[in-house]
Amino acid sequence: MDELNGDAEKIAETIRTFIKEQVVGFKKKGLVIGVSGGIDSAVALTLAVQELGKDNVYGLLIPEKESAPSSTSLGAEICESLEISYEEVSISPILESLDIYDKKEQIIKRTCPEYDPRIHKTSLVLPDFLNQGLLNVPYIQLIKDGEAIAKYRLKANDYLELIGLQNVKQRSRMLVQYMCAEKMNYAVCGTTNKTELALGQFVKYGDGGVDIEPLADCYKTQIYALAKLLNVDEAIIQRPPSADTWSHFTSDEDFYWRMPIHVMDQLLYAQEHRLSVEVIEKNTELSRETIHKAQRHIDRMRNTTTYVRAAPPICYLGR
Repeated sequence: MDELNGDAEKIAETIRTFIKEQVVGFKKKGLVIGVSGGIDSAVALTLAVQELGKDNVYGLLIPEKESAPSSTSLGAEICESLEISYEEVSISPILESLDIYDKKEQIIKRTCPEYDPRIHKTSLVLPDFLNQGLLNVPYIQLIKDGEAIAKYRLKANDYLELIGLQNVKQRSRMLVQYMCAEKMNYAVCGTTNKTELALGQFVKYGDGGVDIEPLADCYKTQIYALAKLLNVDEAIIQRPPSADTWSHFTSDEDFYWRMPIHVMDQLLYAQEHRLSVEVIEKNTELSRETIHKAQRHIDRMRNTTTYVRAAPPICYLGR
């Protein structure tokens, strides 16, 4: 972990320089950043303000009716603490015009017979990998009064449709960011980190559709180190990472990583630097069998998201 985190001061300075070079290179006046109340956007926002100044960074809070209230409140707090201009733009009307909520509710109702939207919140979860192995079966979980009371296995077609509906939220948020950025002659700043980039954990033409990605060579673990260095609010640092697209706040560990982030990052770092299984065993305290299963899990995520990470193939003439 010490090697993974490296020199946070040096990382911060490298990112600040990158931000300035890209904004100047694009001939833009500043940056627009979607501020989610999460640690990635907080770190990107703070570094951008340090380099460009508070008058050249604009924050956008882009909630919808299933967003956690803390997303907006924490996002507003960091914008105000950095003294930048910001605004809140709800994407609920966009989603309602496309019947996203109704279509999602229909899938949940036929999957979960007891579902009542008046009393239940929902989340999408996968089995804990370290305790239950490679089986990749998605479930809808019902929550009542903050407690999980039931979960139902999703059919493959319903799962794919749900993911498509949820991804409209990320794409709508990016639409708002570009509408604002182009009006101001600003560039849109992404907040995807290296862990997410390696695993394809972003929405193509959603949170992946940006002008610059200053954090994309920083593992999530390094983002936490940067947040500490930059004195980001502890409430943001302690908040579990989440896409925040379900009525019940669902962390990335529950749905995507299926293991603690410090384990995932060490496994990714070990792959990148071709470290031996003995080194991984010593540092993660996982069994060799679990390590091999985890590596297969990571490889499968990479393979299934190749199209997400790739630029659109171009048919070149004259070959």
